[in-house]
Amino acid sequence: MVARMLFRAVIMGPPGSGKGTISDRIVKHFALKHLSSGDLLRLNIQKKTEVGILAKSYIEQGQLVPDDVITRLIIQELNNFGEHNWLLDGFPRTVPQAQALDKAHQINTVIDLNVPFQTIKDRLTARWIHPGSGRVYNTEFNPPKVSGIDDLTGEPLVQREDDKPETVTKRLNAYEALTKPVLEYYKNKGVLETFSGTETNKIWPHVHSFLQTKLPDASQE
Repeated sequence: MVARMLFRAVIMGPPGSGKGTISDRIVKHFALKHLSSGDLLRLNIQKKTEVGILAKSYIEQGQLVPDDVITRLIIQELNNFGEHNWLLDGFPRTVPQAQALDKAHQINTVIDLNVPFQTIKDRLTARWIHPGSGRVYNTEFNPPKVSGIDDLTGEPLVQREDDKPETVTKRLNAYEALTKPVLEYYKNKGVLETFSGTETNKIWPHVHSFLQTKLPDASQE
C-alpha cells in the first residue's frame, strides 16, 4: 500500500491582504487543519500558560515574541495535528523560524499573496473590529448590518490604532523588511507560489486551481 503524502502549507501575505478569507476558503475546500499563530498566541495568553505569560511580557513592551518562544509554541501545536494535512498562517516570520519549522515538518507549498500596498492601505483604513470576538468588518466589502455595530452581539465596533493610515504604512514596511528574506528562503527551496492581485475574489480562483493540482476538493465530493 502506498503511504499517503501529507500536505503541509504555509500562507503568507501582508496585514490586510485577504489572508484570513483565503485561508478560510482553503480550509473549507480542501479539508485542511488551520493554525493561525496569532490565534494560538491569544489563546495561550488568555489561558495564562507558561508560553502565554512569557509572550505577553514581550508584547506589552511592544517587542516581537522571540523566535524560540513562538517556534516552540507552533511546533508543539502542529505535532498535535498528527496525520492531518494543514495550513499554517502567520508563521514563520523570520528565516530562523522557517529553518526550525523545516527541521520539524516538510513544507510542500508556501502561498504568497502579493497585493499592492496602496490597495491594502485603502482596505485597512476601512476596517472595524468587534473587540470581544475579534470579528472583522470592512465598510466597503463586508459592512456590519448596522453601521458601527457588531451583527451578533449589538456591541459597538472599534477601529484599531494600527488601522490608521500612518500606522498602516509603518506596519506594511515592517512586514516587507521582515518577510522578504523568508520569501527568498522558500523561493530558493522551490516551494514558493506567488499569487498577485488587488481583489481577494480574483486571487482565490488561481489559488484554488493551484491547490487542486495537489489535493482533492473536499467540498465537491
